[in-house]
Amino acid sequence: MGLRINDVVPNLSLETDQGSFMLHDFIGDSWTILFSHPKDFTPVCTTEFGAVAQLAEEWKKRSTKVIGLSVDGVEEHTQWKGDIEKFSGAKANFPIIADKSLEVSKALDMLPANAYLPDGRTAADSASVRVVFIFSPDKKMQLSMTYPMSVGRNFAEVLRALDALQATYGKPIATPANWVQGQDVIVALSLNNEQATEKFGNIDIKLPYLRTTKMPG
Repeated sequence: MGLRINDVVPNLSLETDQGSFMLHDFIGDSWTILFSHPKDFTPVCTTEFGAVAQLAEEWKKRSTKVIGLSVDGVEEHTQWKGDIEKFSGAKANFPIIADKSLEVSKALDMLPANAYLPDGRTAADSASVRVVFIFSPDKKMQLSMTYPMSVGRNFAEVLRALDALQATYGKPIATPANWVQGQDVIVALSLNNEQATEKFGNIDIKLPYLRTTKMPG
């Protein structure tokens, strides 16, 4: 069975272009985003990793680490980063996991258990290795997104989802559709109206089960 929301991510041994380490050690006490890709030197993936590089300050503001994964080796990753930086105009300072054996991809259920990469492989051979995982500081998976090869990821949505996760983490609130930072949030049904008013102050009762309030400070 694959990694599910609230599962602790396996403490995998990772080989990257920035050295080898254990995944839990990398996460530490930070939020962490793992972006995976089917192959180096492919067009959509280059634009995506370029977007990740351009958002370095946004990740930093959110105390979030980012790490990539591709099914090529360290040498290819190092060379590919030159293209990523040339295209994006930003330094790609995040590590990229070298997953030539598919060990990490299989452990995180990115590929079928019997997947293999033939000689002369193309990105199509590992097409399902294209996910976004967001891990909380307690090493649990909080969100996953899986994309087909033809659709580039929307990193404004990744940031929005990260903001929503951080805003609601351990708090009796949720975010409505299309929520962005600063907008009102939904009061959890675990609180009755009296408890919600005591905790948040004014609440807006739109429906008996849909109550909103200002984003808590």
